[in-house]
Amino acid sequence: MPMPRWWGHLNKRVFNPRAIAGGKYPVLIHVGRTSGTTYRTPLDAHPVDGGYLFVLVYGPESDWVRNVLAARGARLRIDGKEVELAAPRLVGEDDLPSTVTRPPKLLRITGFLRMDLVPG
Repeated sequence: MPMPRWWGHLNKRVFNPRAIAGGKYPVLIHVGRTSGTTYRTPLDAHPVDGGYLFVLVYGPESDWVRNVLAARGARLRIDGKEVELAAPRLVGEDDLPSTVTRPPKLLRITGFLRMDLVPG
């Protein structure tokens, strides 16, 4: 896991609510796989051909990643609008388009989640 779990818990409780309230960051809206609760998670959303790519800062075992994979999609609030995303899949560094800035090697991030835009 690239970043320690305690940092993720701190982010979830302290920084994420502020980022969501500020409205400046993309927010992924997803449903809990067991609770059915709707969650909002601020993330870096990198536009790629036909969809978006998300950096898995806390690894593929993060709750939001597992939720999105189980639900087979999510919504993304970005630039003041909401888009529907489907077909989530884990991809590696080799699958990154050249347009996406790679995370610093120091962070040891090797996993990414890609989703496609749903037409409409």
